[in-house]
Amino acid sequence: MAESTDIARDLQTLAAEMRKLEIEYTQFFSGRLPRPPWETRTRVEQIIKKWDRARINSATDRFRFSTLQSRYSSFADLWDRGQRAREEGRPGPFAHQRAPAAPAPEEPAGDTVLHVTSFSGPRKEMDKLHGLYESLMDARRDAGESVVPFHKFANLVKEQVNQLRSSGNPEVAFRVAVKDGQVSLTARGLKGMSE
Repeated sequence: MAESTDIARDLQTLAAEMRKLEIEYTQFFSGRLPRPPWETRTRVEQIIKKWDRARINSATDRFRFSTLQSRYSSFADLWDRGQRAREEGRPGPFAHQRAPAAPAPEEPAGDTVLHVTSFSGPRKEMDKLHGLYESLMDARRDAGESVVPFHKFANLVKEQVNQLRSSGNPEVAFRVAVKDGQVSLTARGLKGMSE
């Protein structure tokens, strides 16, 4: 019984720390944090390592842990690619399109990126889907726009992922941003590591 409460508590902590880590990496790649969130990432990795080595008796807890573990793995790969691209001075998965000389008029300096996440299969990544939905709906509420029901939003994301994956993109990144007081959700295909 003690293991059951330990794993439940640690899984809840892991989910919360991963949400925090996603937000911190989004802030880092958008320039609002000066360095990557290594402390939060270390805490997440410690929890994952602890339960990766342990035996989890409950099938529900095992499934939830493996879902969180695979989600972290795909995010860590994305963050590492972004970090590597940034260090090498080339555009990465989080790079904004830049105009050759002057900033483009449709992207004024006041644009704010609120959330960035990527999917390879939204039905398998419900935590990320809920996080993206909450971020988008909070931004829409703040801007005085109407809220969309979750099932319609989930269908839209699924369609976008399927469409971009059929075009040869194994992963699709979604970005919630505010431009001139208007909330936008954009989807962009991420090419594989060979690109």
